[in-house]
Amino acid sequence: MTAQPHSPAAPAVTHPLNVIVATDCGSTTTKAILIEKVGEEYRQTYRGEAPTTVEAPFEDVTRGVLNAIAEIEELSGRTILDGDRIITPNQAAQGDPKRGVDIYVSTSSAGGGLQMMVTGVVQNMTGESAQRAALGAGAIVIDVLASNDGRLPYEKIERIRTMRPDMILMSGGTDGGAVTHVVEMAEYIAAADPRPRFGSTYRLPLVYAGNTDARPQIKTILGEKTALDFADNIRPVLERENLAPARNKIHDLFLEHVMQQAPGYKKLIEMAGAPIMPTPAAVGVIMETIAKREGINLIGVDIGGATTDVFSVFNGLFNRTVSANLGMSYSISNVLAEAGLDNIMRWVPFTIDEQTLRNRIKNKMVRPTTIPQSLDELQIEHAIAREALRLALIHHKSLATGLKGIQQERTISDVFEQRTSGKTLIDLLKLDLIVGSGGILSHAPRRIQSMLMMVDAYEPLGVTTLSVDSIFMMPHLGVLSTVNEQAATDVFVRDCMVYLGTCIAPIGQGKDGERCADYEIALPDGRIEKGQLAFGDLKLFALTREQQATVTMQPAKQIDLGNGPGQSFTKTVKGGVVGLMLDGRGRPLQLPGEQAARVAMLTRWYRAVGLYPVGS
Repeated sequence: MTAQPHSPAAPAVTHPLNVIVATDCGSTTTKAILIEKVGEEYRQTYRGEAPTTVEAPFEDVTRGVLNAIAEIEELSGRTILDGDRIITPNQAAQGDPKRGVDIYVSTSSAGGGLQMMVTGVVQNMTGESAQRAALGAGAIVIDVLASNDGRLPYEKIERIRTMRPDMILMSGGTDGGAVTHVVEMAEYIAAADPRPRFGSTYRLPLVYAGNTDARPQIKTILGEKTALDFADNIRPVLERENLAPARNKIHDLFLEHVMQQAPGYKKLIEMAGAPIMPTPAAVGVIMETIAKREGINLIGVDIGGATTDVFSVFNGLFNRTVSANLGMSYSISNVLAEAGLDNIMRWVPFTIDEQTLRNRIKNKMVRPTTIPQSLDELQIEHAIAREALRLALIHHKSLATGLKGIQQERTISDVFEQRTSGKTLIDLLKLDLIVGSGGILSHAPRRIQSMLMMVDAYEPLGVTTLSVDSIFMMPHLGVLSTVNEQAATDVFVRDCMVYLGTCIAPIGQGKDGERCADYEIALPDGRIEKGQLAFGDLKLFALTREQQATVTMQPAKQIDLGNGPGQSFTKTVKGGVVGLMLDGRGRPLQLPGEQAARVAMLTRWYRAVGLYPVGS
């Protein structure tokens, strides 16, 4: 099910890569970074940013790219540009070490990213497989059409016509199976005659990755109406998913068709030394690369203004989901609507009336670029972020599942009534690392705030390491890893990732103040910290990333630390900029229902870890 990093038609790089410039063209800001080889390792040395110039008056994405690179030139003293051209390769061999770079790479989500519609025969089988393939390729899936989705034919046709996607992915049927439903869906698409979002003169790209027996009929129906391309069946047999070929084809067509329509992209493609990738796909690639290299299970989240992307790698299987309605500015009202006021209020450590809170949230939506001006505004934003993160993970768990529909003794009526369900791949007890990204996490005034937001939202179990992306350079490193994996992973570990620390969270519940577990922590300086963790306690111990501590815990008889209820546990853990956190608040985490008691408890927790300034 995992897609390997893929770089379509990437030119073979023959010269050494010692100086690299990378950009990420976002919807509002283009961010550029300079990476240089220092001794035997690669480091990120300078960064610059400029407004993205995809819209009027410029209507040329390369203007923003050149402006961001010009800022790096100014800061580093290196000459990178010659007019509108990036000087490659680096001129060190010609005696001018401060002139030129060895390669330029880029990612892009300008223009709203890649918007796709996917089709399948059975919604929770081939429909979900198609959705996973598109999400893994960096797309936002705007609709999933299926033979059994309950919509009438005219409703499906109308939907296809009005959505105007950038691309359609068709799936359905196992190889050698019936072709009727797949052909039917192709006829709906032909009847809708969909027009692409950009570019009125070109045909809509369509990838067919379904039953191979239906290819001749699909070609007859859609060959003239769309820019049709074929990929291997994403569900060749019921028991196996084969997503990589469809994902790679989506990347290729994104570059060839969709990107060509956006203003200035032709020039950008010519400037780049490797194919341009959609920003989320590049983040997914670096997540996969790190999980594979370290042999770990991880969850990554990128919480933005409009969407929240969640990535996971469990047992080598990569998944990505987009919660397109959960964000911290443009979509902030959706978080309120989906979470409900009570769920947001439960994280706010003071009393506020409902109307005031609603007004503050609406103000943020109307003025999305504003930042909190007071401590209570910051605390409200952090409360909303917890709920956006929590809801996005629930959404991710529902899609990151084992294959559905492969149980024995299954009838066709079961399939069409969607009784079958795959088990989620997300096992928090086996989770090694959480990586947070996005303004609210990367730029929180105190690192402990980022750590506690993720702990509260995800409720990790047992032992979990937490980190944040320091300046959001994961997209740059993802596309770079397709050209030079060492450079990407060096910079990821040394400059991109800020390790916050380790959280140890016993599983189970008890009354506030009752014994949860006894602990003994052997610290690197030889000191031994001993004590009792009571229910409702949050304890923090200073421990840096370079230091290790051995933690031994003896939980109460109903409490589990991963070895079974009441079983003791010893583990060597690393710290981070925040340190080692013992979370005795119980799992699942429950807050008092009564407001005064809840505010008192939140205040106690927040003071225990120094979350906010006291008395301000």
